[in-house]
Amino acid sequence: MRLAIDAMGGDHAPREVVSGVLAAASNVAGELILVGQPSLIQEHLPRSVPSNVHIHPAAEVVTMHESPMDAVRRKRDSSLAVAVKLVEEGECDGVVSAGNTGAATALAKLRWKSIPGVHRPAIATQIPSSKGKFVLLDSGATVDCSAADLLDFAIMGSAYATAVMGIREPKVGLLNIGEEPGKGNALTKKAHELLGRHLDTFIGNVEGKHLFSGKVDVVVCDAFVGNVVLKTGEAVAEMIMSMIKDSLPKNFLLRLPLPLLLGGLVGLKRNLDYSEYGGAPLLGVNGVFIICHGRSDSRAICNAVLQAEAAVKNGLIDRIGSMVTSMQLETTHA
Repeated sequence: MRLAIDAMGGDHAPREVVSGVLAAASNVAGELILVGQPSLIQEHLPRSVPSNVHIHPAAEVVTMHESPMDAVRRKRDSSLAVAVKLVEEGECDGVVSAGNTGAATALAKLRWKSIPGVHRPAIATQIPSSKGKFVLLDSGATVDCSAADLLDFAIMGSAYATAVMGIREPKVGLLNIGEEPGKGNALTKKAHELLGRHLDTFIGNVEGKHLFSGKVDVVVCDAFVGNVVLKTGEAVAEMIMSMIKDSLPKNFLLRLPLPLLLGGLVGLKRNLDYSEYGGAPLLGVNGVFIICHGRSDSRAICNAVLQAEAAVKNGLIDRIGSMVTSMQLETTHA
């Protein structure tokens, strides 16, 4: 197994990317290829580099605020484009990047094409719940969806939940403004019909209040709604941790019992911290692509690399392809 890591992508690249790859190296049974400007990458490498970590040169960098299509057309030797090309040419098995999400999605669709039967990609994000985790998709790739696209998302999310999260029969819910089948707009009403017809694991509509209850494993929606949910959830998590910190007593004597609570607070912080989940896979394209938060630190990059390894090892792309084919979903897009 060989994974290509975009060493120049993200707010803290290449320092945090290199550090994260080094942290993951001893836990990965394969090679990790840092793609980017060698001189900048080497500044952050130790004298003794793990034997499975290598550098592949790329001269250009796609910035976070560039137009995705401009980046695709003009920067063909960017670290992001070269990483995608390595998978296209069979030199690597997957990509990890904390860079420009739009450019990453455009490059993967253009160079790798879609999995047969899947028309639009979706970003699948793991989010903590009261009973573990659920996966939300789409959280950033396809804003305008058809009902058939949402069905594709449900199938891809189910495959991901099984292959990477270890959930045997993931329960699927459609994010909506009410639980009743007739709720929502024309899109969600049609999607409810399709999901109910094709998926035995579909449990119906779920409202925002149900997302974190643990009653559902896969939640589907369009990227406009999904991205709002994701960003709101991140902000609320950060606010909770900040409020806990601000509420701690200033008096030294009153702080003495706090170590007894420290373990619980550390666990809470870990569950709410996006870096624990590493990144989110771009599903629907014909390859493993883990997209990380732009401000990812070394721990997030490390976990994203491990997630990419799990996706490749467990045959995520083949699993999605076989599920789509078995349901003959191409007919639903007519």
